[in-house]
Amino acid sequence: MPKHGKKYLEASKLIDAEASYEPAEAIELVKKSAPAKFDETVEVAVRLGVDPRKQDQAVRGVVVLPHGTGKTKRVLVFAKGDKAREAEAAGADFVGDQDMINKIQQGWFDFDVCVATPDMMSEVGKLGRILGGKGLMPNPKAGTVTFDVTKAVQEIKAGKIEYRLDKAGQIHAPIGKVSFDADKLADNFRALVDALVRAKPAAAKGVYLKNIAVSSTMGPSARVNVQTFR
Repeated sequence: MPKHGKKYLEASKLIDAEASYEPAEAIELVKKSAPAKFDETVEVAVRLGVDPRKQDQAVRGVVVLPHGTGKTKRVLVFAKGDKAREAEAAGADFVGDQDMINKIQQGWFDFDVCVATPDMMSEVGKLGRILGGKGLMPNPKAGTVTFDVTKAVQEIKAGKIEYRLDKAGQIHAPIGKVSFDADKLADNFRALVDALVRAKPAAAKGVYLKNIAVSSTMGPSARVNVQTFR
C-alpha cells in the first residue's frame, strides 16, 4: 500500500471514503481537501460497465468544457498554403509541414496537441511511432484531422479535452483547477459526464456508469452518487 504524507492524511479526514456525495458537494470537498501549495488539477475518474477488450464497446471522444481546463494548450498544425495561413489566424502556436515533421524527428516536442489537414496525413503518418507513443497523433475521432482548422484550433484553445477508455475500463479526465469556482467545476463535470452518456456503445449491456470519483492532483478522492445520472 502506498504511504501518504501528513497533509494528505489530514485532508482525507474531510471526506468519508464510504459515502457517495452529490456532484456539487463532492467538488466542494475536493477543493477544501487539496493539500498542495500549487493550483492542483481537479480530475474525474469514471468506471464504465463496458469490456475494454471489445472494439464495439470502445468509448472515445471529445468534449469542450464550458469553462476550460485552466491550462492553455500549445497547438501545432500541420498544413500548407491557405490552410496554414488560416491556422495562424485562428491562433495556432506552431504551423508548418515538412519543416515541422523534420523538427519532431530531431526531438522537438514543445506542443500539447497536434492538428493536421487530411492531405498532410500521408507525411504526418511517418511520425506515427513517435507521436503515437506520446498520445499526440492527430486522429479524426478526436477532431484533429480536419480541413476546418479554425474550428479545431479554437475549440482546443477554449478547453476541448479528449477522453478515452483505458485497459481497466476507466475514463480519466481533467475538469479544471482547484482555484476555479465550484459552480464552474460543476458545469465542466456535468459536460464531461453528459458526453460519456451520449457516447455509450450500443453493445454495452447492464449498468453503464458504475463509479465516479473526483479528486485533486495530490488530494483524496470523493465518490459521486451515480444514481444522479441514471
